[in-house]
Amino acid sequence: MDYATLRKKWQIGTLAPLEAKDPPRPRIGTLAGQVDAAPLYGPDDLEALGFDAARDLGVPGLPPFTRGVQPNMHRGRFWTMRQYAGFGTAKESNERYHYLLKQGQTGLSVAFDLPTQMGRDSDDPRALGEVGRVGVAIDSLDDMRTLFSGLPLDKISTSMTINATAAILLCLYIAVAEENGVPRSKLRGTIQNDILKEYMARGTYIYPPRPSIRLINDIFSFAATDIPKWNTISISGYHIREAGCDAVQEVAFTLADGIAYTKAAVDAGLDVDTFGAQLSFFFNVHNNLIEEVAKFRAARRMWSHIMETRFGAKSDRTKALRFHCQTAGMTLTAQQPLNNIARVTVQTLAAVLGGCQSLHTNSFDEALGLPTSEAATIALRTQQIVANESGVADFVDALGGSYAVEALTDRIEKDANKYLARVDELGGMVAAIEQGYPQREIQNTAYSYQLELEKKARIVVGQNAFTQDSAAVPVMKIDPGIEKEQVERVRAVRAKRDEKAHAAALGQIDAAARGTGNLVPLILTAVKANATVGEISGVLRDVWGEHVETLVL
Repeated sequence: MDYATLRKKWQIGTLAPLEAKDPPRPRIGTLAGQVDAAPLYGPDDLEALGFDAARDLGVPGLPPFTRGVQPNMHRGRFWTMRQYAGFGTAKESNERYHYLLKQGQTGLSVAFDLPTQMGRDSDDPRALGEVGRVGVAIDSLDDMRTLFSGLPLDKISTSMTINATAAILLCLYIAVAEENGVPRSKLRGTIQNDILKEYMARGTYIYPPRPSIRLINDIFSFAATDIPKWNTISISGYHIREAGCDAVQEVAFTLADGIAYTKAAVDAGLDVDTFGAQLSFFFNVHNNLIEEVAKFRAARRMWSHIMETRFGAKSDRTKALRFHCQTAGMTLTAQQPLNNIARVTVQTLAAVLGGCQSLHTNSFDEALGLPTSEAATIALRTQQIVANESGVADFVDALGGSYAVEALTDRIEKDANKYLARVDELGGMVAAIEQGYPQREIQNTAYSYQLELEKKARIVVGQNAFTQDSAAVPVMKIDPGIEKEQVERVRAVRAKRDEKAHAAALGQIDAAARGTGNLVPLILTAVKANATVGEISGVLRDVWGEHVETLVL
């Protein structure tokens, strides 16, 4: 008897009578954009898909990378454990970084405040009330020196969540490293530098899309020769998912962004096997463990195929989708916040079983405010327990071959490819964003999700079910006095600099922005002349203008 016949007999003779007496519970939410999952998966599901283990599964470390980008994955070395941190002044954030490294964190992940992200100095009127609130305030080289004081930049990997001003913050980092005797060729880390997702999900853009991509190309070109160990972009599905999309849309729109950046770089004459090896990705990780594992596996397989067939990549490293993960902020609840520890644990398991290269785990109190030191330590300990006690790191792709996982991996890939085909029809991701296509798709999914919560078709423990009063937890407060301190600091920098060198450096940036020269070396010269983040951004803003959001209905 083949398995399909066996399962049909089981469904009719065994499962159906049982479900007649004890009906299955209603589905909580949807799985990969579908209404439901099958009650049981088997080899016939894979046969129906035309599944070929050698072609679709392969082996770890080789295309199509379904099973992971390294041959031994976490058996040889754990993923990089990061905790996203940054608040107040550079001095306060530096103290947190030293603390986290002493607790066993293996990489830094820097959060910047909104004025820094938006290219506004701390004394800009538009920065009022936002300085140091959601990240660290960085205005100048002086701040960057303080932020990384005493930290071994030649030994650690630093990730910076920065987009519109990514080139400036990267140059500040290079300048500080070189002051400390660390050559730029040895620096390891990542700048997020993904502007396209800002237009459809997050909103911290400055310039219109096309000049923004030109600046990203300049970073690609500069990094290929000057900082070869640096990941020049973290193509980010995280924020798209936080805006309300589902797993399929997260994969599709993230890879569509990656295609847009790669095409722009190739069109500009860059070699795909040079800059392509420095691309990395950043994904969200949600509570549905099986779906999330399948999502990561599908994304790797798709990217390998995309780089080979669309761009002619030859290097395996160029075809390999390497990614950082962060647990899902949108799943954290302000109600019963200690429940978030359990959520983050499930999400950590999904990230590790899905083959992440680095991971940030959210703190249980982040629905209430910035994480306290205690909450951040628990989040880091969650990673360490999964790494050292759960056993999941002892296997490469432990869930590979699971009928359910392989079937869902294939479904996510097929459905994501449908979105990619639609983006291609619209003229690529930049054109699609300009027409509001991904924004509408995300908004529609987010609306459906909210309806599911309100109808209790999707249960969130402590929020719309199993509710109860819970004890208050300590919430971190930012001293409002730090804004005045930071304003005085940036004004002091302006007062002591060489104005002639400063003006000349900004003039060179202006000229290059109007032409075709690479802006990154000029920005590096400017930050060394104590030009501020706001001043450099202002020059580019004057040349390129500011982006006006597309209204999506």
